[in-house]
Amino acid sequence: MQITRYTDYSLRVLIYLAVNNNALSTIKDIANSYDISKNHLMKIVQDLNIKGYILATRGKNGGIKLKRRPVDINIGQLVRQTESKSNLVECFGKDNHCVLTPACQLKSMFAKAQESFYTTLEAFTLADLIGHSSDIIAIQKLFILK
Repeated sequence: MQITRYTDYSLRVLIYLAVNNNALSTIKDIANSYDISKNHLMKIVQDLNIKGYILATRGKNGGIKLKRRPVDINIGQLVRQTESKSNLVECFGKDNHCVLTPACQLKSMFAKAQESFYTTLEAFTLADLIGHSSDIIAIQKLFILK
């Protein structure tokens, strides 16, 4: 299973904010740290704000920070939300034209595998992603070096 770039960047934003000790961060800082598009991150940050993962403050002294503690952000739930429109195979979609669909068991097998993927991820939180304090310091140093 491969996640979309949108989900990948969503996770990266949350990791950045978690290791930033709840200080306000800017989209520009995050984009520069990961060397990714600021414009693409703007949409992701807006979505994370709407879904209640982050708090976005507009204005001169604005920025973004986590709205929940890292231990309260479930990775599986986030991935389910961001990947909800992703079809693993054609027969998962509305525009299914596969002639094998009526007799094929592939859809059922892939659906079970996909559910196992999400269930496995639900065992982890953002706190698990950032690790212990020594890991956080190492990650912070990576951001500073950019």
